[in-house]
Amino acid sequence: MNVEEIREFALSKQDVIECFPFGGDTLVFKTNEKIFLLIGLDEVELSLNVKCNPDKALQLRDEFPQNVFSGYHMNKKHWNTIVVQGLKTSLIKDWINHSYDLVQPKIKKHHK
Repeated sequence: MNVEEIREFALSKQDVIECFPFGGDTLVFKTNEKIFLLIGLDEVELSLNVKCNPDKALQLRDEFPQNVFSGYHMNKKHWNTIVVQGLKTSLIKDWINHSYDLVQPKIKKHHK
């Protein structure tokens, strides 16, 4: 995937906005006023940061040591940095979806 394909995928999700709160070199995507995806625009290799369940984050770092790292400039427990080169589009989309789902509001169960 290239940056434009990632951008289009992120914006296709419900209630997503894009912004540049950290300057012009970091494209940020939010839903529910929470960040779920950041893309570094000035990197030699395209990379992005996604939120991740802590256990899954560690698993992905072990499984993809050339592409998945603890989140650069982020909480290392909850964020992964993904180097896109060589990864299947389906994996990248899955990880973006996982991040998006993590920042969605929790649905409260109504008790009778």
